Amino acid sequence: MRTPITGLVAATATALVLGSAAAQETTLKAVTSFAEKTFYSRGFERFIDKVNADGKGVIQITYVGGPKAMPPFEVGNALKGGVVDVANVTGAFYTNVMPEADAWKLTERPMRELRANGGFDYMAKLYDQKMNAIFLARHIDNNPFHVYLTKPINSPDLTGLKLRITPVYRDFFQAMGATVVQTAPGEVYTALERGVVDGYGWPITGIFDLGWHEKTKFRVDPGFYSAEVSILINKATWAKLTDQQRKILTDAGTWIEAQADDVPKENEADIAKQAAAGIKVITFSPEQAAAYRQKAYEAGWAGVIKQSPEHGPKLKELFAK
Repeated sequence: MRTPITGLVAATATALVLGSAAAQETTLKAVTSFAEKTFYSRGFERFIDKVNADGKGVIQITYVGGPKAMPPFEVGNALKGGVVDVANVTGAFYTNVMPEADAWKLTERPMRELRANGGFDYMAKLYDQKMNAIFLARHIDNNPFHVYLTKPINSPDLTGLKLRITPVYRDFFQAMGATVVQTAPGEVYTALERGVVDGYGWPITGIFDLGWHEKTKFRVDPGFYSAEVSILINKATWAKLTDQQRKILTDAGTWIEAQADDVPKENEADIAKQAAAGIKVITFSPEQAAAYRQKAYEAGWAGVIKQSPEHGPKLKELFAK
């Protein structure tokens, strides 16, 4: 009688262990504010793949998708409220929740320096207080914005132009005389096609992902600011995770953030691709170019400080050079 009973006990014990392990696996819901498989989502998708590979049996991420699943400007509130656990999003899309997030575009220091000089910690407290979020990693950096146009200009003056914006460009474009129209990325192609706008602000990469190159004739140089796309996690979700689960997420975040150093290679590839597509470059004299960039940063910081007089000056001290 001993052998059957021993076997039964062993089998039961094994089943309990396996059942316990399965019960401990946590699944998180993730969304991106950009179209899937485009430049600004691909880093996030690599992050998800790494978490799911390293976290098998411990933690997994279900990828809900992009703007078809959730409008970009709703992602910030959805993360704050716990509708989703993880978000790939730029600060420009949730300034209604946390206006200080607009300062990310103005960073002139790499993330490793911001993590060392207190800039990251200062911002992390704001995410905790205002967004109910953990700022895990910034995977897009070193990625300048540009003005793209359907017609040429002869000087760094945007007067008379109707330009598509997100909050990233509002203060700068208005300071340069433009009329601005805010839309989600998915609406830009139609706005260009119908002549609703004469151009748009966008980073040096990504216009081919969205088909905008078909309606774009000119790019204005130099670039200004730097695009920011980051991975955020709902704070309540984070609090429920085990140390092991948090480590898997943190390690994957560190891994993907380090890859921001490779973004300049992508920039150069898209510059060449734009030239091949016939997009002409509008340049200014060295003096005009310097004044243009200076105006961009002056207007950008003025906007951040106006929206957040309490925190804006400190962020400028930590983020600017």
